Amino acid sequence: MKNELGGKGAGLAEMTNAGLPVPPGFTIQTEACREYMRSGGKVSPEVTRQLEDALRRLEQLQGQRLGTGENPLLVSVRSGAKFSMPGMMDTILNLGLNDQSVEALARRSNNSRFAYDSYRRLIQMFGNVVLEIPKLAFDEVFDKKKKQKKAKLDTGLDARALKEVIQEYK
Repeated sequence: MKNELGGKGAGLAEMTNAGLPVPPGFTIQTEACREYMRSGGKVSPEVTRQLEDALRRLEQLQGQRLGTGENPLLVSVRSGAKFSMPGMMDTILNLGLNDQSVEALARRSNNSRFAYDSYRRLIQMFGNVVLEIPKLAFDEVFDKKKKQKKAKLDTGLDARALKEVIQEYK
């Protein structure tokens, strides 16, 4: 199964098959990645359809929509390989947050700081992993804001300051 799903995907499938509590989700098979690489970075219409179908099933199961509504669906995208390589594979968390859904998350969680920090982290991860913006560029903006607000720790920035960081990230 690791050859088809990668180590993380296979592990999740095995736990699900064993009846263990696993959050709902789906795994993209390694063949889809190989096809993507062979085609020069193009996702086939068939894989696109499969992804859209899997996402719609997940939305229906959760009763949430990706990036919309008062209770938006947020997903994690994790890369995987046949063998474990800690720290070597990319992850993007909180996919589904945007300028509207972050406000819904703030209301739902009753914690604006948490919501905006989650959104900040999404932009940073997506920018670094997908757009290949150096992590240092994000760190400089964040550190400058901490210095401006006299915050020693990351948690010293409130929701308003995090909104400002997000605007600078964009």
